[in-house]
Amino acid sequence: MNILLVYPKFPDTFWSFSHALPFIGKKAAFPPLGLLTVAALLPEQFQTHLVDLNTAPLGDDDLAWADMAFISAMAIQRESAVAVIDRCVANGLKIVAGGPLFTARPNDFEQVDHLVLDEAEVTLPIFIADLANGCPKRIYNADGYPDIHQSPIPLWDLIDARRYASMNIQYSRGCPFNCEFCNITALYGRTPRTKTPRQIIAELDAIYRTGWRGNIFFVDDNFIGNKGALKKQLLPALIQWRQDKKGCVFFTEASINLADDPELMDMMAAAGFDSVFIGIETPDADSLAECCKTHNANRDLLEDVKTIHRSGLQVMGGFIVGFDSDPPSIFQRQIDFIQQSGIVTAMVGMLQAPPGTRLFQRLESEHRVSEEFSGDNVDGRTNIIPAMGLDKLVDGYRAIMEQIYSPRQYYQRVRRILKDLKTPAATAPLDRQRILAFWRAGLRLGVLGKERFQYWRLLAWTLARRPRLLPLAVTLAIYGYHYRRVCELHIL
Repeated sequence: MNILLVYPKFPDTFWSFSHALPFIGKKAAFPPLGLLTVAALLPEQFQTHLVDLNTAPLGDDDLAWADMAFISAMAIQRESAVAVIDRCVANGLKIVAGGPLFTARPNDFEQVDHLVLDEAEVTLPIFIADLANGCPKRIYNADGYPDIHQSPIPLWDLIDARRYASMNIQYSRGCPFNCEFCNITALYGRTPRTKTPRQIIAELDAIYRTGWRGNIFFVDDNFIGNKGALKKQLLPALIQWRQDKKGCVFFTEASINLADDPELMDMMAAAGFDSVFIGIETPDADSLAECCKTHNANRDLLEDVKTIHRSGLQVMGGFIVGFDSDPPSIFQRQIDFIQQSGIVTAMVGMLQAPPGTRLFQRLESEHRVSEEFSGDNVDGRTNIIPAMGLDKLVDGYRAIMEQIYSPRQYYQRVRRILKDLKTPAATAPLDRQRILAFWRAGLRLGVLGKERFQYWRLLAWTLARRPRLLPLAVTLAIYGYHYRRVCELHIL
């Protein structure tokens, strides 16, 4: 059987990095890890072909070759996923769909023949067995969470790694916290399930054998959810793995309590991590209590960020406005916090209620869910009726974005983080594309860009104060260009 695996296209958002990728000659930020894992779960006699619409178009010959199409998507890919489904239907192709988009809203996709939902390690083998027996059902749900010790190595030979800015890998699923707005616990539970160090090393070896020597994203929603296993098992294995390897720098997502554990931060830096995304959400104590972000409460969040920076890990931060408890001052307080913290990559979004979350259930009971959840934090929309009023929320959100991504304020944060950041223990090698990126940035940002004064000032400052961080300074300048373009096109 010929199986066509299709990954829908991401719209232009902060996370797409679509305006930064041309600087390094790449097509997409990350490959479709879920579909690559699904491909590895399929019977060996199946022929597989993967089309990632973020790197290449879906051709008529792809559809004609296939006996069945497998589609996986997140909520933000909905529009593209619907277009792919329509093309498959028009070509008479049977459709199997899974992933967060379809798991959250299975009733929205009547044209899909088979919905294989929840985690594929549980539901996909049952579907394959039913398919072989000629009695496949339309919907498959899991009764519980799988033992991911049985999760296979993704089939990396299905993609061209050269088209991507970073590879990705997953160590754990689930998060011990239960934030009201987050659907992670609904999808994967509150008890983190981890792979063994042997599994992770085998996956890293598979990536390394492709010739990859760049960034690798640990896609865990909270990498430090099980600190004991991390410190005793995985991090020592990663430190040993890196001893005879060139390149490969890691980054991940974690909670702010990382700042409480100097040993853990030191081990992560030694293992090759150079940055971490943290959901800070808000500096307002009442709003943190409202959304049950208890692990962020009663802390000096600014000092926590600086502590993590001093360990050699750059903090990328997530922020939210639109909580019921947000006071009128919240917009300026968010701006002040972001500027003072030196968080360069500040992903600010209006509060949305994903289906399946406690927030969605609460607001739906209050008749305050107003439209479909888009999953896009920069489209200037929300699917809820905010307590402060929609116009006030939108105006305040735009004010934040206009200020924090203006060249002057953005480059101020870059200098601040370069001043605070301990030089990372691991750095990505300067390959041909990264060298070309320096010259492309010099032309686009330093000559043609409205930020040209700030750009050259940053480079001069970095050469004088932190010369070893010059590649990072150029990278952050390129990111700033991407964020400003997204703001100009979709928000302001």
